[in-house]
Amino acid sequence: MLLSCYEPQRHCNDFKTGTFEFTYTIDGKEQTGTFKRTEDLNIDYFENKVDSASVRWINDCEFIQKALHPKSIAEEKAIHFKILSTTEDTYTFEYQLAVKDPYKKARIEKGTAKKIN
Repeated sequence: MLLSCYEPQRHCNDFKTGTFEFTYTIDGKEQTGTFKRTEDLNIDYFENKVDSASVRWINDCEFIQKALHPKSIAEEKAIHFKILSTTEDTYTFEYQLAVKDPYKKARIEKGTAKKIN
C-alpha cells in the first residue's frame, strides 16, 4: 500500500547544466561518453567524435534536443527527454522521438547520467 504513494526524488534544476558522464552499449560493448549541457546547448563527446544539439526546456524536468548539424534523416528528428528521478549526483531519464511516427510503435529508451562537474 505504501509503495503506491512513493514519488521519486526529482531535483531537475540541479541537472539542467553541467558536465555529465554516461555509459552506453554498442555491439555488445559497454562504453563511456561525456556531454556538456548549457541552458540551450548540448555537446556530446563519444567514440572520439563531437556532436552538438540545441536544447529547449519544456519545464524543469523535460526538454527537446535537436541536432545542429544532422548527418542523416534520422538525426534531423528532435528527441524528447524526461528526467524521471535524481540522486545527489545522478539522474535517470527516458527519451523518445519528439514527434510520433504514426506507422511505427513508439520506442522509449532509458538511461542514467552522472554529473561530474
